[in-house]
Amino acid sequence: MTQYKVQLADCPPQAWRNGGGQTQALLTWPATASGYDDWWVRVSVARISTDGPFSAFPGVQRWFAVVQGAGVALEFADEEVTLTKSSPPLSFDGARAPGCRLLGGPTQDLNFMVRSEAGPGRMSAAHPGSVLSGPHPWRALYVAQAALADLGQGAEPLPAGTLLWSDARTPAPWQVLKAPQAWWLTLEAR
Repeated sequence: MTQYKVQLADCPPQAWRNGGGQTQALLTWPATASGYDDWWVRVSVARISTDGPFSAFPGVQRWFAVVQGAGVALEFADEEVTLTKSSPPLSFDGARAPGCRLLGGPTQDLNFMVRSEAGPGRMSAAHPGSVLSGPHPWRALYVAQAALADLGQGAEPLPAGTLLWSDARTPAPWQVLKAPQAWWLTLEAR
């Protein structure tokens, strides 16, 4: 089984597609991806310091979760959704590009984007004791705070800001043993 680790601290900040903020791309997959438009999966952590619109990503399923800060209100054409650190991740069509209003100062947010041709994606909270198993063509665990996980080879400490991922179709089950703040990210088998 092949696993890869990426540290947020090793990822340089880059401007948002619309120039309204900065993000740190932990991963664009497959590895041949070289820009904004040729990946199947993208995982990033954005810092939002002012109100403003999200970038549009047509043809992309987008998942969003608040990692730090008071949270945001995402303003879509037909609804407003308030998200805080305790909210479940929100999935929406990347073409919708909501407006974003900060609830009480800057936030740090986890973004998981999946192109429609890659298949359906899923993002969920990874609580202690939760297990990820099954034949996912791509899977990941992001920990915002230091965690302990069993990745099929015994307990392993994961520092804060770690993305662990695998593109092996049948890896051993992964289990979160201790994680104050973590998320599962997967491509679902078609």
